[in-house]
Amino acid sequence: MLLKLIKFAAVCVAFIAGVSHAAAHGERAQEPYLRTRTVQFYDVHFSKTEVKVNERFELTGKFRLMQDWPDAVTPPDIVFVSSISPGPTIARIETYLNGWPARQSFARLELGRDYEFRMVLEGRTPGSSHIHPSISIKGSGPLVGPGQWVNISGEAHSFAFPIKTMTGLQIEDLQTFGLAHAVGWHLAWLAVAAAWLSFWLARPLILPRWLVLQKGREDLLISLRDTGAGIIVSAIVLVMVFGGYVRASAEYPYNVPLQSGLNRVAPLPASPAYAEIKVISATYDVPGRSMRLATQITNKGSEPLSIGELTTANIRFLNQSLPVAMANVDPSYSRDLIARTGLKLSSDTPINPGETREVRVEATDAVWELERLVSFLTDVDSKFGGLLLLYAPNGERVIAEMGGPIVPVFTELK
Repeated sequence: MLLKLIKFAAVCVAFIAGVSHAAAHGERAQEPYLRTRTVQFYDVHFSKTEVKVNERFELTGKFRLMQDWPDAVTPPDIVFVSSISPGPTIARIETYLNGWPARQSFARLELGRDYEFRMVLEGRTPGSSHIHPSISIKGSGPLVGPGQWVNISGEAHSFAFPIKTMTGLQIEDLQTFGLAHAVGWHLAWLAVAAAWLSFWLARPLILPRWLVLQKGREDLLISLRDTGAGIIVSAIVLVMVFGGYVRASAEYPYNVPLQSGLNRVAPLPASPAYAEIKVISATYDVPGRSMRLATQITNKGSEPLSIGELTTANIRFLNQSLPVAMANVDPSYSRDLIARTGLKLSSDTPINPGETREVRVEATDAVWELERLVSFLTDVDSKFGGLLLLYAPNGERVIAEMGGPIVPVFTELK
């Protein structure tokens, strides 16, 4: 009985910690199949984590669209690359995907291929903000990459967004440009609405008109005065609409419609498939918070390969005994998303060219619970996905997809 209570308390603590972690990071709760089998981010880097208002910094990285794309998620036929922050804390100046400007959405990205993004951001609102790259899929919503705390210092009122238009017009602050016109038009329309309502509210409304209807004298409800007032208000509305159009056309003769078209971009060149991975079996030890994989790895390259990292859902399990894998960790990467216990392997010796070896991989950490990823065990298909990073002696990195069905196991803690 005592053991059951302890296990129940552990589950409750893990749940509360997971909720608190997600709330602290400003992350939207997503189903595990969305995070493990759709988009895998890697090489994400923040050029700065301490910026001032109006100071720019860059967010760069790569992502792979997993080949085993879940059926419950809309395919990436229309994709928009952006960033996520808690409110208007940053301004996005430029975005590029594989070097192409990403002002619009992209069409038909390819599964199983890699893409590189670069965003130029600017501090806007002082405070600490958790910033993420995101890939928005039409029909499914945003898929969020690994985030980082960015501290923005300075005064909010000092933020300005100056631009120069194609016609040479210099706008000192885009966030307040046209504000006077917007306020003026709102006041004008409110004045017309108030005059129209006052015209009707100044005379008997409900009971007298109801009595007229009861007597069958509908002809008394609308008088010539009412008709004349309606004509005058209609004329005023038409004059305001067409007059505003003529004035705007004269003041801004060159207009660009909303950028609703789609761009196409080729993926990064496919890297040679030097490593082939087959998942023989996959289990998740629920009490031990451990994913255990039995894999068969074939080295099809010309250099020995060593397993350096397993990454899934922005969480990185590193082979801490491999220096090149540890050196690949960016200092700006969130330490909350790096498993403290690392990656355990049944065989840590390099896999020689042409060799096929069965390797047991164990990824154990409480981060499975903290990031609320273990509910993949209750998904319809109960599958997982991720990237396995292998390294050659010369430092060359080989990225291979892996995934498949996974089942839970319940072993007693010792």
